[in-house]
Amino acid sequence: MRETEVAEPDRARIRAGDRAAFGELYDRYARAVYNHALRLTGNWTEAEEAMSETFLAAWRTRETVEPEGGSLKPWLLGIATHKAYNANRGLRRRLAFLARSPEPRPVEDFAEETAGRIDDSRRLAVVHRALSRIGRQDREVLALCVSAGLDYRQAAEALGVPVGTVRSRLSRARARLARLSAEEKGRTGTEPPGFHGEMESEAALAALFLREETR
Repeated sequence: MRETEVAEPDRARIRAGDRAAFGELYDRYARAVYNHALRLTGNWTEAEEAMSETFLAAWRTRETVEPEGGSLKPWLLGIATHKAYNANRGLRRRLAFLARSPEPRPVEDFAEETAGRIDDSRRLAVVHRALSRIGRQDREVLALCVSAGLDYRQAAEALGVPVGTVRSRLSRARARLARLSAEEKGRTGTEPPGFHGEMESEAALAALFLREETR
């Protein structure tokens, strides 16, 4: 998704702790940070937490921002990548605890009110399940370059790795998703749904990412 139409905050103001500048930073990139965290966590609550922690960490580390440079989006998404990973670790620990806990009591059925949310959750689960089948580092590059729209240089800046590493990880991720798509096609004998159709299988997600172009 495109960033909100708010001017890029001045780096000097960010480094100086200008609260108005941070407000502009949030308005411009909050949606991008949230969407990136959501792709990596597969959970709305975890994504919201990761987004909040990203901007808090950005405030605390504002003096590390270089005085000269372009968009601050790579810096924020780099922070968000780490926060999403930590959120996933926390979620796994909570799920392990719940698995050892007694079964909860039945609660009132709110199916009619939450049907749409459940459908969205199922689609999100498909996306996250497919992405979980590639390595963490490759998944992060895929999310940054394909979904978040960063170029190789920006993704390298976000992750603190060489541009060549970004290229190789993205190539490996695409190859993995291509195999996934081929396996699905082999089982069903049909092409996975396209970009505009409903993503009802992991192969559909693979097809989507394979069709995207990295700038």
